[in-house]
Amino acid sequence: MLEICQKELDSLLWELRKRDQGHRLSWERFKGAFLAKSTQESIQNLSRQCESLNSLLWIDVAVLGATIHKEVREGRKEQQEWHQADTKITLAIRDGAILDWLTPTDYSSEQSDFISRRQEGTGQWLLDCVEFQEWMHTDRQTLLCPGIPGVGKTILTAIVVNDLATRFTDNTTIGIAYIFCNFRRQGEQQPKDLLESLLRQLAEVQASLPESVMALYNKHKGRRTRPSLDEISTSLRSVVAVFSKVFIIVDAIDECQVLGGYRSKFLSKIFALQKETKVKLFATFRTNLDIEKNFKGHLSREILASDRDVQTYLDGHMSQLHECVSSSPKLQEEIKAVFSMTVGGMFLLAEFYLRELGQLQVPKAIRTALNQFKIEAQDSSDNRKFKVLLKVYDRAMDRIIGQGDDFGLLAKKVLSWITYATRPLTTLELRHAMAVEIGELELDEENLPKIGDLVSVCAGLVTVDKTSDIVRLVHKTAQEYFEHTQTRWFPDADADIATICVTYLSHSAFEGVGGPKDNDFEKPLQSNHLFEYAARNWGHHARTRPANSELNMLVLQFLESKSKVAGASHAMLTLGNHFFHRQKAAMGVKGLHLAAYFGLRNAAIELLKKGHDLEAIDADGRTPLIWAIDNGQEELVGVLLPKVLGIDKCDTSRRTALHHAASIGQITSMHLLIQHQADVEARDFQGQTPL
Repeated sequence: MLEICQKELDSLLWELRKRDQGHRLSWERFKGAFLAKSTQESIQNLSRQCESLNSLLWIDVAVLGATIHKEVREGRKEQQEWHQADTKITLAIRDGAILDWLTPTDYSSEQSDFISRRQEGTGQWLLDCVEFQEWMHTDRQTLLCPGIPGVGKTILTAIVVNDLATRFTDNTTIGIAYIFCNFRRQGEQQPKDLLESLLRQLAEVQASLPESVMALYNKHKGRRTRPSLDEISTSLRSVVAVFSKVFIIVDAIDECQVLGGYRSKFLSKIFALQKETKVKLFATFRTNLDIEKNFKGHLSREILASDRDVQTYLDGHMSQLHECVSSSPKLQEEIKAVFSMTVGGMFLLAEFYLRELGQLQVPKAIRTALNQFKIEAQDSSDNRKFKVLLKVYDRAMDRIIGQGDDFGLLAKKVLSWITYATRPLTTLELRHAMAVEIGELELDEENLPKIGDLVSVCAGLVTVDKTSDIVRLVHKTAQEYFEHTQTRWFPDADADIATICVTYLSHSAFEGVGGPKDNDFEKPLQSNHLFEYAARNWGHHARTRPANSELNMLVLQFLESKSKVAGASHAMLTLGNHFFHRQKAAMGVKGLHLAAYFGLRNAAIELLKKGHDLEAIDADGRTPLIWAIDNGQEELVGVLLPKVLGIDKCDTSRRTALHHAASIGQITSMHLLIQHQADVEARDFQGQTPL
């Protein structure tokens, strides 16, 4: 268009110049030039082109304006989306912190590990049975699944959880919460702990954190207190009410602690919840008449591995046997027939029998072993299957000892730690424990064994949970076997563990750790993986061990070292998620405090003989006597009291030893303190007396 206008202008200019040529220039002549037909056509054409150009420009302006408006609007929308995303992230971080405060326990790793161990196709019989279907479709229904040891109750529980999660993946109105009870975790699976876990699981799947959970957090976090059992129950009830129905699945409820009435308290809370909401309860347990009495009148289905499941398991694992089996269909059928006859619905027994056969390389040896299995199955006593398991464990230990001194001793050391550690260990913790050399001041990285080697020398008695990285015995019955045979296999287990723990805490890497100016306390924990376990548990093992002069001397040397005590107490005393809380709690802690904490009577007496101050206080003003009281060490309280000068000495909250004993119900300590003339009228900062 611009080119056309340029041509018209050039043509018009040429015409005007042509008119200009001549001798006379007058107005008439100039006017005539514009009256010429060609000139008028050019002018009209230019006018049209200008109008078109002007229209196009206005169109461009309009388009540009619309584009700018759109981009501004999209920019605002993007900004809003960024803001919303940022808000969601902030809320997610906040909600995660609140849920972690409620309880850090997460059973999803166990669920993932257990379901991964399932042999594909097994367990379907339970999902299809009449009792399960009735449980699925009836509100407030309970299904009990008792079973003898080793029948696969835990794997079946994982199958149930997986089935429910698959069925209701897109249904946010249905809640699913589950617990895997474990006899090794009874200290962290008390009634309130279990209810807190259920509350967390049901709260974290909701679009926003429930108000009842927020209220608990706001009430207790600032005070550094914890919700009571009743508060957790009330919050759980309000969260459950949001769902149209809730499934609660509890595995191995028999492993929930009985002492203190903990199991009864937990069940009573669940039953009360069922009465007020639409909760369905699924529970497995080792056959137990006391538990069954609590569930009288409810649906029940005994768990036994079906013949079909055992055959499916064998089909999936037959390839683990020697080539002489895979090349002989007849021998395979013999193995299946004997297993069907002897395992009696116990997956665990099938697993061990299969492992024993895996050690054999000729058909004759395999058939001899099969005959042995049949002989063991002929015992008709009520506890036959458990007695068979004991024989299987005996043979496994014989194979371990038969590996030779080096491998045999290593396996016994591994089994000892896993059996008698106060809590489950991670693979790195176990590796570091195995690498400790008594008398050495450093951990030699070249002495760290691989976890695969530690597992392989244990003849199938040890397994690693892949998701949680926890190393454990293959089954609870293995724990019971080793506890039953401790004097035979591990007579000095606690003394040996205590010695390794104290040696580890005495390594030069921890010199200066935990001092007042140490702001990088976390760093040693990152590379010295046994440090926290050793700091928190060495005294428990030292207290339960038989008398051992070498260990006694090692303990005294440790307790007399200010720097080592400072480092250990920092790891032991976690009063919150922040370094400052832990640092403040551990400041001022002396060796005598630690001896009191663990109830180490002989060590405390020796420290006093060496002149250690019984009146020494920590950062909270607590004396060793108060430490002994707070941790239930009543025997040691009786030892220390006659030597205490200030029986009514107050902590920073003006609480006396008697206040501490009364607040936690230490009746024996209260009697001892009153007998020694403790002031029953002493008042703390809140004006409260001990009584």
